[in-house]
Amino acid sequence: MAVEMRLPVARKLLSESVGRDTKKHLVVPGDTITTDTGFMRGHGTYMGEEKLIASVAGSVERVNKLICVKALKTRYNGEVGDIVVGRITEVQQKRWKVETNSRLDSVLLLSSMNLPGGELRRRSAEDELAMRGFLQEGDLISAEVQAVFSDGAVSLHTRSLKYGKLGQGVLVQVSPSLVKRQKTHFHDLPCGASVILGNNGFIWIYPTPEHKEEDAGGFTANLEIYVFERERARAGAGGGERGRILSRLRAERRAQLGAQSCDPEIVT
Repeated sequence: MAVEMRLPVARKLLSESVGRDTKKHLVVPGDTITTDTGFMRGHGTYMGEEKLIASVAGSVERVNKLICVKALKTRYNGEVGDIVVGRITEVQQKRWKVETNSRLDSVLLLSSMNLPGGELRRRSAEDELAMRGFLQEGDLISAEVQAVFSDGAVSLHTRSLKYGKLGQGVLVQVSPSLVKRQKTHFHDLPCGASVILGNNGFIWIYPTPEHKEEDAGGFTANLEIYVFERERARAGAGGGERGRILSRLRAERRAQLGAQSCDPEIVT
């Protein structure tokens, strides 16, 4: 009977398993990520004794030859296109300061938001005086990252009907590393609630609205039958006194519209 014996061996290093199709590996400060000198050092790592060592606790991520460690608990680092939920902290000249769970306060410019009613025009001095009427301290908003400055500060915009001031709901704060970037961050749940998953770790939960104006571009179609057509349907094809009254009203309406179209003071 053959007996196979093995001696203790060193634990397999992550360098042999770091690849494109592998699962993410968790490391703690001081763990050796790889001994291969062909990899480049990224965030959360440092070189020591020809080894790439983790400096923070998190998951190892690899992009080609670049290896970095994404910390599990960290501040939000904005990227263009991210969806965020933030709170207004200060009203300044032509801008709002927004708390977005990042190192620095984010900025929402007056020119980067929709005016009430969706009016498209240049912002005036009256709009600047009415800024506190649009958004004030403590208001919650959903926005999109428009730009990231060199110091890490984030510039936001709300130029869409799905962004803007948030109403009734509950704010839940989690680590930004738990919210993955995906195609859409607005979800309607079957239980009658909707959620906004902010890339900055702020999650907004609110009741699903009965009517959504977003699908119609801010306008809702009026499907109510015109009063004259409804009354004519009730009167029927037989006519009668009621039908003659409706006919006279329609004729007067046509004459009124014709007079308005010929009025030289009306500019079309």
